Amino acid sequence: MSTSRAAADRGPDSRYAWTRLVVALLIGTIGNAGLWIMSVALPPVQAEFGISRGDASLPYAFTLLGIATGGVFMGKLTDRFGIVRPLLGATFCIGLGYVAAGLSGSLVQFSLAQGLLVGFLGSSATFGPLIASTSLWFQRQRGIAVALVSAGNHLAGAIWPPIVQISFDAFGWRTTYVGIGIVSVLTMLPLIALLRGSPPQQKAGEPAWEERPLRPIPAGMTPNQLLVLLSIAGMACCVAMAMPQVHIVAYCADLGYGAIRGAEMLTIMLSLSLISRLLTGWIADRAGGLQALLLGTTLQCMALVFYIPFDSLGALYVISALFGLVQGGIVPAYAIIVREYFSPREAGAKVGIVLMASLMGMAFGGWLTGKIFDLTGSYTAAFTNGVAWNVLNIVIVGWLLTRGRRRLATA
Repeated sequence: MSTSRAAADRGPDSRYAWTRLVVALLIGTIGNAGLWIMSVALPPVQAEFGISRGDASLPYAFTLLGIATGGVFMGKLTDRFGIVRPLLGATFCIGLGYVAAGLSGSLVQFSLAQGLLVGFLGSSATFGPLIASTSLWFQRQRGIAVALVSAGNHLAGAIWPPIVQISFDAFGWRTTYVGIGIVSVLTMLPLIALLRGSPPQQKAGEPAWEERPLRPIPAGMTPNQLLVLLSIAGMACCVAMAMPQVHIVAYCADLGYGAIRGAEMLTIMLSLSLISRLLTGWIADRAGGLQALLLGTTLQCMALVFYIPFDSLGALYVISALFGLVQGGIVPAYAIIVREYFSPREAGAKVGIVLMASLMGMAFGGWLTGKIFDLTGSYTAAFTNGVAWNVLNIVIVGWLLTRGRRRLATA
């Protein structure tokens, strides 16, 4: 096979690029399980350690903070060494983290296992860096590709909660945690081996493929200012997003419907979110990332409002389905936006920074919702708080779009 033929077979948007995307999706589905396992584990962990709802939300917050801060670190490693080395180290840390959490004797030990091992040193490599690495293999279909690979995060949420809930009921949460640690290592290692190889533009001795031109920075802004605003917007929308995703299981238990109903709602929510992720990628490829983000975050705000007046079992199923259907594409939209405005050489670090802010919003939102519940005895105020944060996100994204159009009008 000629050199040019080999380059085409492993070039941007090639069949090989799509094969890598499928492998990355599977890795993300396994590697991001810790987020959604913690949602199901919240009630038994609270009962095990005899703590408040707010304190029981801390391990989830620490896990998200670990993924958020670790994503920047892992992103820099990925920019320098490629994705394989960070993923290998992360896999063993994930396995060790689950085992340590299952054997923990206190909330502090459990939180450290979740936050440091599962989050910072583990799942952080299977989210932002994996998304950024995959984006380097696509040009024409980058939006839909980013949406698909980022779906591993929510696919994990669709698959793991019901399995974990059944295992909790049958074997207890501690045994389940240890088992997940072993399964994660055994399944992720062979998949990571399939990701060896450099992106097309990084291959020595071959002509680089033409990169899609970057979008101009909105009028009157520097690249760093844009990055800061995107980070604030990401945090705001994810504070709102965290409320139903983190607390729906506990909410249903409080209402007397049972934790299993909440786990089912979470599965429905995250399963339908896969549709919005694909739609967001499709819209971003045609209209732009900011436009796709504004649509998604506006619809999320509308869906979140419905949780305030309605709490019947049927209504919660419908609202959770609606919420999942509209919010799934929001977080990957930030990765698409970063790739539209910043050089591919900075992809890992810049995507990591924005997604760090988004995950910190999820962490803060999950904890804040628990604290508001402890103070008020209900989730009504917590939902209202989420709506307010969502409105802040809409204002920022709308302003960026306005500045971008002004830049184009004066160009």
